[in-house]
Amino acid sequence: MAQSSIEWTEMTWNPTTGCDKLSTGCKFCYAEVMARRLKAMGLDKYKKGFKLALHEDALNVPYGWKKPKTVFVNSMSDLFHKNVPLEFVQKVFKVMNECPQHTFQVLTKRGDVLEKYSPFLNWTPNIWMGVSVEDQRAVGRIDGLRNTGAKIKFLSLEPLLGPIKNLNLIGIDWAIVGGESGVHARPVKEEWIQDLLQQCEKASVMFFFKQWGGKNKKLTGRELNGTTYDEMPKRFPLAA
Repeated sequence: MAQSSIEWTEMTWNPTTGCDKLSTGCKFCYAEVMARRLKAMGLDKYKKGFKLALHEDALNVPYGWKKPKTVFVNSMSDLFHKNVPLEFVQKVFKVMNECPQHTFQVLTKRGDVLEKYSPFLNWTPNIWMGVSVEDQRAVGRIDGLRNTGAKIKFLSLEPLLGPIKNLNLIGIDWAIVGGESGVHARPVKEEWIQDLLQQCEKASVMFFFKQWGGKNKKLTGRELNGTTYDEMPKRFPLAA
């Protein structure tokens, strides 16, 4: 568990760590760089570097949070990696089910595995499920998301690496858009972002512009059209 500087969440929780590159959006993976750094620092959790690892001992962590939190699940991995057993995914979901005071944001690039596992998972309202879509070639992931039982469904259109036209936004609640950041950041074009904004507005999908990115994301900021777009779904009220 760690406080997060990611604009759309408060903290991270990593019951799994490590991953494999799947598509062009993974090329300059921030989590891979961070995992290597943490391994070099001697952190036991990252002794395998960026190789996939399951952490049973991390499952109890959310039970100790006293105040409601917004939590990005597996910022350092992908819960729906093909080598994460369904049984372990169910354990993670059980924790989220039993902590309704917290909002858990789960993000994957593996929409096919997500769709396959969905019928065997308990989709309580505090679990927000998203897929990453970096360009037109990745839009098929959205269908996998749409076919789940998640009450809140969102897209992470980041790092945005090309135009994404005619998105099918039926059943989608929220879209996060952002350019790539870091030393090797690939460029993003304003017209790609403006088009996505228009698509979201037309479909009544909440829009969150995370960043322009580049080598210095603090310098480029996150203003678009002279404003800050930071719409987010509302937390579901706790059951009585």
